[in-house]
Formats: sequence, structure tokens, C-alpha cells
Amino acid sequence: MVAGPSLEWERITAQVMRCRLPFCDVTVGVVHAGGEALVVDTGTTLAEARAVVRDVAALTDCVVRHVVVTHNHFDHVLGHSAFGGAQTFCSAEVVATMADAGESLRADAIRHGADPCEVDDALAALRPPVGAVCDGVVELGDVVVTIAHPGRGHTAHDLIVVVEGGPRTVVFCGDLVEESGDPCIDAQSDLDAWPGTLRRVLAAGGESAVYVPGHGALVDASFLRRQADWLATAASGRGQVGC
Repeated sequence: MVAGPSLEWERITAQVMRCRLPFCDVTVGVVHAGGEALVVDTGTTLAEARAVVRDVAALTDCVVRHVVVTHNHFDHVLGHSAFGGAQTFCSAEVVATMADAGESLRADAIRHGADPCEVDDALAALRPPVGAVCDGVVELGDVVVTIAHPGRGHTAHDLIVVVEGGPRTVVFCGDLVEESGDPCIDAQSDLDAWPGTLRRVLAAGGESAVYVPGHGALVDASFLRRQADWLATAASGRGQVGC
């Protein structure tokens, strides 16, 4: 582990690291090279997001130029305003949520135990990104980062981030993959499509990749296959799994 000024960071490769935020065990990923950094997901509060900005500067000597928001749930979007000036990759659903769903974000965050004042501060600062795109390629020095929508699953618009150029491919999966608990299935989820989407995530990363869940410890390809099987069983039985 690398101790940052504010958060605890786990080094995955020389150019890739991530932290597990204390609140909700949310993963925030960082890819850095050539003086620039890309951040994957933004946490729930401005305090969390600003700590990420400070730590990226302190640990990598890079400036955050790109942000990926994997989907529109509160613990991934509410810190977005701390990254002003960065290019944002996200779906149209994320943009719409930031613009119009403040009350829903607030209610969900507080239901999960977030501090109401911190949530209100984040919402007051939140602005939908202008010119956001839902997929693309970012080159950071010799590191190539591909942002893509592999299919419906946790939501209809989940994005993954595939990082190549180091000794191992790293795939940030957002909440398509969870390790610290069962996958979160709610009204936005497509349980029938999810197993096939995970197979496409596996195809994007390959057998030797490191897969980074939205919540929990790093996993491998065999874990994704087991989670796909679990989801297929849940779909066949229509089990009521909540989050």
C-alpha cells in the first residue's frame, strides 16, 4: 500500500492505482503518465473528491485531465464538481441525473448513511458535464485507456475502463462487478443481460487482467465467471437481491 496525504492507495501497476473510500467501500481509480491523470468515479462528497485531487498531485505529480463516471448512482457522481476543467466520459443518463435528479440522489445517499450536510454541499456544486462522451480512447504517455459500454447490467449504461501499456491489463469494472458483497440489483438493473455483459468485460481484459470492482478487493477472470454464473442463477430464479 502507498500512503497518500489523505487516503490509502493500492498500487496495481506503475501507472495505475486505486483507493477504497471509507464510505460505502467505493473504488476510485487513477491512471497517470506524462503529467496527466485520469480518475475513475468521484465518490459521494466534495471532501472525498478533493482528497483524491490532492493525493493525485502528491503521489504522481500529475494533474487530473480526464474523469470517467461509470454510472449514475450517488456514490459515483456526487464528487464530480471537484474535478472542474477535466474532460468527462459518462453516459447521457449520468448527465441527466446530475441535471435533474438531485432529490433522488440526496434521498439515496442519506438512506445509505451519508451526512446530509455534505450531500447538500455536493449537490449545490454539482453541474452536469458539457460535451461529455460515453466512450473513447485516452493516451497518457505509453498508457492507452479505453472507455466503453460493454452492455446492460447493474444499470443500462455502465462503463468500463481498460488500461493497457503496463505489465498487466487493468480493467475498472464499476458496479458491474462487486467483491465485498453480492452484486447490487435494483430497479435500474438488467438481470437477464448482465451475465453476457460480464463475458464481454472478460473479453475486453483477457484471462491475465486485473479486474477492479466498484466495491471490494481486486479480482481475476475466474471471479468474473463465478459472478456471471451467480447472476444467471439469480435471473433464472428471479431472486430478490437488493442494495
